[in-house]
Amino acid sequence: MWAWLSSRILRNRNGILVVLGLITLFMGWGMSRVRMSYRYGGLLPKDDSAYVQYERLLSRFSEDGNVIVLAVEDPRLTELGHYRAWWQLGTDLKNQPGVDSVFSEAHLFNLLRDDSLKRFRLRAMVPDPPRTQTETDSIRQLVRTLPFYRDLLYNDSTGASLMMVFVNPERFNSEQRGDMVELIDARVREFEASSFKVRRSGLPYIRTVVTGLTKSELRLFTGLMLLVVAVLLLLFFRSWRVMLTCLTVVAVAVVWALGTIGLLGYPITLVMAIMPPLIVVIGIPNCIFLINKYHQEYAAHRNRVKALGRVVYRVGRASFMTNATTAVGFGSFVITYSDTLRQFGLVASLNIMAVFVLSLLLVPILFSLQGEPKDRHLAHLDRRWVDKATSGLERIVLHHRPLVYAITVLVVVVGLVGVSRLRSDTRVVDDLPQDHAIMEDLRFLEQRFGGVMPLEVMVDTRKKGQVLKEANLKRLARLQDSLATYPELSRSLSVADAVKFIKQSFYGGDPERYALLGGSEKTFILPYLEPASEQDGVARGFIDADRQSTRVTVQVADIGTLRMDPLLARMRVQVDSLFPPDKFDAVITGTSVVFLEGSKYMVKNLAVSLVMAVALIAGLMALLLGSARMVLISLVPNLVPLVATAGLMGFMDIPIKPSTILVFSVAFGIAVDDAIHYLSRYRMEIKHGSGTIRQAVLSALREAGVSMMYTSIVLFCGFLLFSFSEFGGTQALGLLISFTLLVAMLTNLIILPSLLLSFEQTIAARSLSEPLLDILDEDSDIEVAELQIEGEGKRPRSSATDTEALN
Repeated sequence: MWAWLSSRILRNRNGILVVLGLITLFMGWGMSRVRMSYRYGGLLPKDDSAYVQYERLLSRFSEDGNVIVLAVEDPRLTELGHYRAWWQLGTDLKNQPGVDSVFSEAHLFNLLRDDSLKRFRLRAMVPDPPRTQTETDSIRQLVRTLPFYRDLLYNDSTGASLMMVFVNPERFNSEQRGDMVELIDARVREFEASSFKVRRSGLPYIRTVVTGLTKSELRLFTGLMLLVVAVLLLLFFRSWRVMLTCLTVVAVAVVWALGTIGLLGYPITLVMAIMPPLIVVIGIPNCIFLINKYHQEYAAHRNRVKALGRVVYRVGRASFMTNATTAVGFGSFVITYSDTLRQFGLVASLNIMAVFVLSLLLVPILFSLQGEPKDRHLAHLDRRWVDKATSGLERIVLHHRPLVYAITVLVVVVGLVGVSRLRSDTRVVDDLPQDHAIMEDLRFLEQRFGGVMPLEVMVDTRKKGQVLKEANLKRLARLQDSLATYPELSRSLSVADAVKFIKQSFYGGDPERYALLGGSEKTFILPYLEPASEQDGVARGFIDADRQSTRVTVQVADIGTLRMDPLLARMRVQVDSLFPPDKFDAVITGTSVVFLEGSKYMVKNLAVSLVMAVALIAGLMALLLGSARMVLISLVPNLVPLVATAGLMGFMDIPIKPSTILVFSVAFGIAVDDAIHYLSRYRMEIKHGSGTIRQAVLSALREAGVSMMYTSIVLFCGFLLFSFSEFGGTQALGLLISFTLLVAMLTNLIILPSLLLSFEQTIAARSLSEPLLDILDEDSDIEVAELQIEGEGKRPRSSATDTEALN
């Protein structure tokens, strides 16, 4: 098959280039449809209890997590000029497209009692900006008489004041969001220029900043990856034509990858953003193996066409298996129930095979359009450092195998000790550096107001109209009192607070009356309370239409899963004690709960996907090698790096979380490629060589070792670039994968040949057996003197045997 394919590629190069060009144009159009994701989530399956409970909350109430929080802490806010500027800022923001409402000390409401209609009406306390300092002071004094807003919009102990900007969640999460948050931020910067610093936070703002960083890093790292790869290729091959050929292949592959994302309608998430640079760093090794083989063949017989023909069937067949195993490593994510991971796994596996096809087609075709390689292009085959490195490896493999095994055992033991110290911890924004402005502002708000991450307690009374019953209101108030004891939580709000606010307003705003209704008060205040849950009522956000369900809204600090789990457990006990499960359906939910539960679910499923990836890759290698012993021998040097990396994470206190656990499936799928290239060459030497197994091991080491070192260096440097990311998870991903691949290069160059030599008597017969999947075409070593290429004149072939093999 591979011999037939090699001849067809070169004979039909013009037609192939046209087809590839048309496909690339189509993928370029698909790339224009790529969109960014502004949502947190997508990690939980839709039948997960946490997801179901959150969807129930959204169906009964408005979406949580739709508030941009602006905070100031400056005594000058009490001054007339700055207070007017604060009022004007909120008014301007309220008029921005996509903003539903604004609340602050300058934008709040009081209740106006209407005895004729037996109801209260919301009235803006500051409909116009104050004109004097006395008026400003009286407004602030009036606000302090309303406990409903205490520790919600202001903190008297620190002097901090909040402005809550409620954005429309449907618009914010849609394609029509435009530059809504950017316009808000621009207006805030204008205020800062004339007044004082404003702290910014809230999920919409955080999501927008993170998405913007993701978008900029997608471009930055794709460009940097291409630049680094170009420099390394020039250092290795000292040839501009080699560099440009390889960059052409991976550039087309990147267009195909982004086009696939756009055509499938997937958004660019933090995980999906690594796809373009990932394709670059995976595609280059394919080119290196093909070009190295081309130069080796050309140096042997100085026939360019014959060398190009041999490249496809001698390297292409092994490259197919290496790319297939890499694709399986990424494709294992598809078996998870997380939309984010499934999308990433599908796009990655499809485009890894696409980059294999592109390299197999474009490298021979583009080199066939160029002239004969010059001696300086082949000089890299005789590098002294490569010869010294290979000779050193041979000495280690031949004479120091006991030391190799001892060091391997030591690495595994130390790695397992580190594994025992691993911990799992995830935060909503922990991937950002601690000195980032978002993190500084988030810590500021957590210290002054408790947190900004939405947390909800939803209570279903199981009967219509039961929420406003006195007993249930008292239960809500007691729950809020218990929540107030948690330093990680902000001031909570519920319908009980609305009832207290109504009672205070009924008595003319007396702060002493801010309490639940007494027994005798219900008769004359209750008529005012009934309309409170209507569309324009003060309690409309806390009660559903049937007055059967209610919510307690609170914000929690971004404390991570290690602290969040016990906190939720304590809350669960208190909720159940106040709302017994046999009488109420009470759940703890909210965006923060869904995100953290999704992260834990993702970690668990990625562990399963890693096991699945190892099993699938082992199965593919069994088809390739036809020997269970050979599969075990080849897996050992590729599992050792995973243990070493996991141990390193334990010793360096790098937690297990979605971004770091990706390392293992990705690195294993890539690292095993070296073993396949080495073993494919080893089998060929065994089949067609006249020497011993020892000679086959050493010959394979010399033949495949150079390409293995080149590709490992490229992969190491490529993934190391991710360490310069703004996101801690991406930094860890780059550092850990680079470390894993570096260790894997050493294990595949040292441990694998050592094991083959140590077990040569055991595996000798097995190595000669036919594989179940005859993908290497090991029995057909075609001797092609010359080959007709499309557009060039016909040339005589060396023999009838060659003609049969090529046709």
